[in-house]
Parts: sequence; C-alpha cells; structure tokens
Amino acid sequence: MKQAAVLLFLAVASFTRAADPSLELTLPPRWYAVPGVPMSLYYDNIVLTEKPGSFRFEVTCDIGKSEPRRWTVTATDRDAGDHAMKVVIKDAGGAVLQQGETILSVVPRNAGEGRDLRLLIVGDSLTAATIYPNDIGKLLGGPGNPKWKMIGTSKPQSAGPGVAHEGYGGWRWSTFLKEWDPQPAGTAAGPVTRRRTSPFLFPGPDNRGALDLKRYFQEQSEGRPPDVVTFLLGINDCFAAKPDDIAEMDKTINAALDNADALLAAFHKAAPNAVLAVGLTTPPNAREEGFVANYKDRYHRWGWKRIQHRLVQRMLERLGGREKEGIRLVPTELNVDPVDGYPVNNGVHPNAAGYSQIAASFYSWMKAWMAGAVK
Repeated sequence: MKQAAVLLFLAVASFTRAADPSLELTLPPRWYAVPGVPMSLYYDNIVLTEKPGSFRFEVTCDIGKSEPRRWTVTATDRDAGDHAMKVVIKDAGGAVLQQGETILSVVPRNAGEGRDLRLLIVGDSLTAATIYPNDIGKLLGGPGNPKWKMIGTSKPQSAGPGVAHEGYGGWRWSTFLKEWDPQPAGTAAGPVTRRRTSPFLFPGPDNRGALDLKRYFQEQSEGRPPDVVTFLLGINDCFAAKPDDIAEMDKTINAALDNADALLAAFHKAAPNAVLAVGLTTPPNAREEGFVANYKDRYHRWGWKRIQHRLVQRMLERLGGREKEGIRLVPTELNVDPVDGYPVNNGVHPNAAGYSQIAASFYSWMKAWMAGAVK
C-alpha cells in the first residue's frame, strides 16, 4: 500500500541527531526511479563511518528489498507514484542509533515522450570519461522518451551518436567561471584549448575572459538555451580540504559553493527557463587500496569520505529549496555502489557499472521532471 510520507527534516535534508550522532545519517528529501531501471540506496553512502558493516540498516518501504549492503528496487509500471521510506540504523545489539525518512518517486516510463529536450552536461573528469553521458543517451534513446539533443563542445571519439558535453579532468566550479587563456589560436604559445579556457568564456575588455553564456548558446545551440543543465562537480574543489579540521573543511566547501552559486546564477540569468540539475557529489571507493594506487600516502579514503559526506550535507543545505532560481538537486550519491561500482585501483573514478548508476540517477530525475513529479 502506498503511503503519504511525513518528512522529518531540518530544512531540506535529514540530519538526524540520536544515540550516535557521529553517524550523521544524511538523506535527500526525495529521490527518483523509472520502471525497468535498477535503483539502489547503498548504506555506506548515507552515513559517516569507516565500518558500515558494524551496523544494522533496516529500510521500510512498500516496494523493493533489503540486501546486506543496500536497499534496491527495479520498479514496475504499477509502482508509479510516491513511496515513503524509513531508514533505521541499529547497533549489533539492536539498539536504535539513528533514523530518517525520504520519498522515492517512481515516474511513468513514458514521461516526456515525444517532447523536445535540449540537454547540457557539465562536469569534471567523471564527465570527461564520457561513459555516463553515453549511458544517458542510451537511456533517452529507448521507447517512451523525448526527442533529445545534447549540447557541448567536447565530443571525444568515445562519445556515442549525438553525445556531447562540457566535462574536463581536474575542473572545478571555479574553472568554468574563470579559467581563461588569452593566447589566440595559432600563435607560438599554441591554440586555446578547453583544458585551459572555459567554454563559457569569450574575449572581453583588455583581452580578459568574460562569461557569456548567451554567446555560448548562440554558437553551440542555434541561440536556443538548454532545457536542462546537469552539473557533477565538487571533487576537485574539495579533495584537498582538511578533514581533521571542521572549520577549515567548511571554509573550503563554502568557497566551492560560493563559486557554484555564481555559476548557477549566471546560467539562470542567461537561461531563466532552464532547469539546473546539480548532482550531489559521488562517494569514494570503499577500498583504501584505490587511494593508495592513486595518491600513495598523501590522501586516504577516510579523509575524502569525511569531506564528501560534509560536502553533500552542505549542498543540501545551501542549494536545496531554491526552485525559484531554477536549481534542483539530483541524489547521484545514493545509487553508486562503493564496492562493485569502482575498480580496485581508483579512489574516486567509477568503473562502467558505477558510471551507469550515475546515468540512471540523472535519467530518473529528468523523467520525473518531465512528468512534473520534481518538487
């Protein structure tokens, strides 16, 4: 039986304070699924602990099932609608430590069928890999979907038919706002490259780069702004924060979100009807060996886990509830398997399975938005 949920959140997020507040159970108010597309909530991704296996996670929902490391569902057409979920965390003896609630919205598989959808995908190296943009394209290419077009200057050889994006390794929110190389193409210093110049900046006064999104839309999209812009950023902005110093960590995170605010505001001004879908920064590989392979002893899994968890909390606090500014949050952090979604030798970059899970989260959100189910 479907239930109407009562959300017990502070602002837009669930930060439940209970017997063990150090777990910092963090849930979005709502997340999304589409019939036939697997969707999961991985327990490690919603709490702050090095040993999620030491706790018992109990999920109550009228669809789906609980497994040792996750709650999962592949919805059917008859599941369309809202499903209240309650997550309870217990210790080994059965004592309740924390609990929280969220809503899973299952949207019809034909949501948005036949309409036009212009999509711009913005991100860092996770986007540059082009795997999840390709997977979004494949999902949108199935029956019951809109007529889609992706906008972007980056079309690597690995890109599928019609797939384009603005994703670049090492980039931050600030890079898209400010990165400018004044050297014109063809000079001794070499051509302007997207690794050195934001695609959204153009020559301004005194040969300084000026953010000009309307010109970008004119050149890349026949002057038509996108309907949806997705963003998946935050790793490079915050990776080197100090996890042992909360004040300094928050200072780094706040600076990143200040830049996010500025870029989102610029997009909203240039494309007031566009929806700006910000993905919550994805979790780390559950294995320390992935971080050893990449960073030796310089950075560790538990350090980034603390930063990433705090970053997700701050994104929920600062970017949630701003629908009038075109901003929506996409819970991309819930549905990435921190074990099987990563290779053993990489700390933050998923494998094909993990990228597919990111794509499923963005796709499900877009279908919900087209169905009018995004609150």
